[in-house]
Amino acid sequence: MARFEHAGCRLHYEVHGQGEPLVLLHGLGSSSQDWERQVPVLSRHYQVILMDLRGHGQSAKPRSGYRIATFSDDLLALLQHLGCGPVHVVGLSMGGMVGFQFAVDHPQWLRSLCIVNSAPEVKRRSLEHWLWWAKRWSLARLLSVETVGRGLAARLFPKPEQAALRRSMAQRWARNDKRAYLKSFDAIVGWGVQERIGAIECPTLVIAADHDYTPVQHKQRYVALMPHATLAVIEDSRHATPLDQPEVFNQTLLRFLAAHFPPQGTSRPC
Repeated sequence: MARFEHAGCRLHYEVHGQGEPLVLLHGLGSSSQDWERQVPVLSRHYQVILMDLRGHGQSAKPRSGYRIATFSDDLLALLQHLGCGPVHVVGLSMGGMVGFQFAVDHPQWLRSLCIVNSAPEVKRRSLEHWLWWAKRWSLARLLSVETVGRGLAARLFPKPEQAALRRSMAQRWARNDKRAYLKSFDAIVGWGVQERIGAIECPTLVIAADHDYTPVQHKQRYVALMPHATLAVIEDSRHATPLDQPEVFNQTLLRFLAAHFPPQGTSRPC
């Protein structure tokens, strides 16, 4: 177990393997543990860096500091602590938002960016958006983290053969600190950097599940705003693609990285 402190918050991180540094950023209410189906594969080729975002997993749960920009600053502090960069960054859901923020704020620290089932903004632009977020906001506060976890697990992993995964994810979700979870949830609503993503110059892969919360067409629209971005759609997948389609996800990511950064026979680990 490794930890470092930034802006008054002790943050948990792990490093696996050797090679070019590749950062994996988890989503809201999740932790670095949920990359368990990626680390063994990716660490054969890269030095995989995991971090529990503040308020999540084994990181501290401070009373303040829950902003996407702060999560991004925490990542920069970790890379400076490790003495490595530029890096490849992969972010799922809220982790993808942190990836977008990091890309526009610290482009010199990026070799590539992979966004998974996420978006460069969460703005309420219509009555439908306001109602949807109001419902989620209310349920998050009224229900226990155990109840929310069971509901999300059932929605994300509905197949009979996913029963073990469903139970595991519900148990992990129940370990969330509710106050930290709600503050992180509030950090998402109203956030956005979409007006800046046209300046992202590094190779970018956007991975979209065919049954994600938001349609593939939404991802197509913002992919078109970035000069070096491509879209990959993974079939028979929901929001947690790295967990429900790990083999396809891993190979999609590895192909993207190999196409843009062919192995050179040398590595640049942290």
